[in-house]
Amino acid sequence: MKTALITGATSGIGMEMAVSLHNRGWELVLSGRNEKMLRKMAKKFGRNTKYLALDLSERGSAEKLYQFCKGTRIDFLINNAGFGVFGEFTETDLDAELQLIDVNIRAVHILTKLFLKDFVRRNSGIILNVASSAGFLSGPLLSSYYASKNYVVRLSTAIREELRRKGSDVQIGVLCPGPVDTNFNNRAGVTFSAKPVSAKYVAEYAVKGSFAGKGIMIPTLGMKLGVIASKFVPEEIAVRFVYELQKRKESV
Repeated sequence: MKTALITGATSGIGMEMAVSLHNRGWELVLSGRNEKMLRKMAKKFGRNTKYLALDLSERGSAEKLYQFCKGTRIDFLINNAGFGVFGEFTETDLDAELQLIDVNIRAVHILTKLFLKDFVRRNSGIILNVASSAGFLSGPLLSSYYASKNYVVRLSTAIREELRRKGSDVQIGVLCPGPVDTNFNNRAGVTFSAKPVSAKYVAEYAVKGSFAGKGIMIPTLGMKLGVIASKFVPEEIAVRFVYELQKRKESV
């Protein structure tokens, strides 16, 4: 029986990936801030489901999660936890942005490194880092979020090349969806300016892509075309376009 660890598992893409893997017969280790929901999910899934409630913005929390998993062979790490902060950079709350950096970058970096070392030693395992199509652009009005997802994309693709050159059987991929119907917009304080796709669709796409060994996973054709097109547009023009797109979002 194989086991997956999922962070940010109590809602949205994380929860749907937990359902998808459970339906495939995987055992689960779930992490998130909502202990009540984790307990409910563990009761529903059974099969020795384990969980740990913690906030990955707190220093030492990623290491604590790794230690929690020490007695369990993790075969699939899914770094899904993350959030955004909306507004002009001079107006957004510094503490919230530092928490964003700790969750979206620091925790992803730590967990990827710690579990990757284990995976490489035994030459098996899959890592999926959840980023965003924002990871290919600069994002005025969501500047910290976009910057954090750029980090996740570049870190993941760099590690993937290192593993390829070693001939390793360990896989790492990065999920880069556009707008998804999750709790993201509520926490960021915005509503999407474009119609989001379902978290269930994105989760299933990501799970299948990970098992197929894909590197960069962009779930919808429209977003794939958008990412490709952005590579041919000068940065100063692209960033203006993104600003106009973000400006359409209404504060909640």
